[in-house]
Amino acid sequence: MIAIVDYKVGNLRSVARAFEHLGYDVVVSSKKEDIVNAERIVLPGVGAFQKGIQNLKELDLVDTLYNEVVLKKKPFLGICLGMQLLVKVGYETGRHQGLGWIDGECHKFQAESCNLRLPHMGWNDVNIINNNTIFSGLGKNPCYYFCHSYHIVCGNSVQILASCEYGEQFSCAISKENIFAVQFHPEKSFDDGFKLLKNFCTVK
Repeated sequence: MIAIVDYKVGNLRSVARAFEHLGYDVVVSSKKEDIVNAERIVLPGVGAFQKGIQNLKELDLVDTLYNEVVLKKKPFLGICLGMQLLVKVGYETGRHQGLGWIDGECHKFQAESCNLRLPHMGWNDVNIINNNTIFSGLGKNPCYYFCHSYHIVCGNSVQILASCEYGEQFSCAISKENIFAVQFHPEKSFDDGFKLLKNFCTVK
């Protein structure tokens, strides 16, 4: 069973449908017991950093997620906003504390200085830097769909799996032990995205 955390942000059902298409049992839920009983946990999301962390706190899910992912080491996948919320601090509409599982910060692109539009939206090849199970069988430059204006800057304890360029190089996939996170949207990225989601479901 895969628990997709429902913390009242966008893009949850499309992620659920992608896993269902691959044949996996999925529950989209904000109930603690569903997260505790799940074998794997996914935190997707589209939206603002402040709203995302606020919703997790209001639903009283922060401690439950910490216990299941950080302490019990269940396989975890953060997608887009779900990746950004893992860091210590986010700087969207002010300075906001994140979950703090990952040594890093979330910053806005400096795209305007390069005459690039925000959000960064559309298809981009990513450069795989470190081999990892979630990119197994995908080649060196798989293609994924992005939609974001902020990206994370990682500390030394985080393994950067892949990078992408939009006016600047940024980390678009990371891992730390049982925690995986991607800035792009695998659920909207057809074959390369479905392959990554299937790979996540094989992680032990």
